[in-house]
Amino acid sequence: MPDLEIPPLDLERGVRMSWSEYQADFAEVDARVRGHDSWKLERAQHFEESTSSRQALKDGDWERALSLLDEGRGKLAQYAEEDRRKGSFFHRVRIVEEPLTPYLQWELHSLRISVEYGERVRVVPGALVRQWEAAGPLPEVVVLGGLALYRVNYTPEGVPAGGVRLDDPELVAAWEAFIATLYERGEDLADYFDRAVAPLPPPALPGGRDHQPA
Repeated sequence: MPDLEIPPLDLERGVRMSWSEYQADFAEVDARVRGHDSWKLERAQHFEESTSSRQALKDGDWERALSLLDEGRGKLAQYAEEDRRKGSFFHRVRIVEEPLTPYLQWELHSLRISVEYGERVRVVPGALVRQWEAAGPLPEVVVLGGLALYRVNYTPEGVPAGGVRLDDPELVAAWEAFIATLYERGEDLADYFDRAVAPLPPPALPGGRDHQPA
């Protein structure tokens, strides 16, 4: 995508937050969103999450991990109704490297269900974003309803480690446009899932680990 330029991201101009502060701030801003979509750029191929389904994956129980994802449909329906009420929909660009890590294989199953309840997800191959990664991987970024941008931080092991909030309107708009353009050029999650994820066997978890070496 040589015609697309990545916006700057000067974190020194932002407000640094712990993980709990980030979650509280995100919820407060999200409650104010009306009539403006939100956008997420997700780059890393492994995260640590504290859900029962995620734990089942770590325990090597693939069938239970998928069953527990299905049990979350009620909550997803509530989120979808809230989004319709606010006139705001969540768009996610999921950067994918193949072969899939066990975590990502699991997450794509989760996102496939989310899509059924209105989340808009598209997949972009890692090869298409490497032109912007000479200094390191693209950041994990959320642009929330045109009101705020969050640079979400994780440890090298994928553990949540807080975030940085930036409110400059030009910066927020620039990153929203960047992620939206990636989204436009991505593949619908449902199509990618049917082609590349559904045929896969359960992920191998050697030694109890659920991610592959970088």
